[in-house]
Amino acid sequence: MFKTKKDLVFVILAGIFITNAVTAELIGGKLIQIGPFVMSIGILPWPIVFLTTDLINEYFGEKGVKKLSLITACLIAYSFLVLLFAINIPAAKGISPVNDEQFFAVFGQSMWIIVGSIIAFLVSQLIDVIVFWFFKNRTGNKKIWLRATGSTVISQLFDSFIVLGIAFWLPGKINFDIFITSALTGYTFKLGIAILLTPLIYLGHYIIKNYLASEKE
Repeated sequence: MFKTKKDLVFVILAGIFITNAVTAELIGGKLIQIGPFVMSIGILPWPIVFLTTDLINEYFGEKGVKKLSLITACLIAYSFLVLLFAINIPAAKGISPVNDEQFFAVFGQSMWIIVGSIIAFLVSQLIDVIVFWFFKNRTGNKKIWLRATGSTVISQLFDSFIVLGIAFWLPGKINFDIFITSALTGYTFKLGIAILLTPLIYLGHYIIKNYLASEKE
């Protein structure tokens, strides 16, 4: 099935990428508070998505990231479709440990959130690829941190504002001031975590480079 080690690396990275992206969407309805800041728990898996995006960009090019991003967006939409069916099938009365109200409270995200999430994901991934290769073409194989962090800084700024704008501000669920504050807060935390994970990008490069080099020997 896997003709080369590079095929296996892509499957592993793609699996990590898709799993974290879909998980982030499914858990996004829960809000957490860190000090005075309130944000979605869904931001936690996203730094892993950033990390795998950079590694896929590096070893499989922009076409690899774009195709995988499109596939992931379709899988996110599929997940929400399955949840829609699950929500509309009644729970067994007196038997199911989770009743319909509890299930809907966790998974019953509005259509605006679904649309906002998918659009934000696709736009941010496209921007990430463009910025990554802008720096890559100018620095070559040097300054991995610059193209990795630089692409995240810009792409996640768009992601944070798009998803909150479509899901909450446009439908009138929050006012403009709360929209700006919440978007900036989520963006700051995602960016901070992504920067802290920078050493893992170098570790990932080291592991993959040595693994692929062993095939050529």
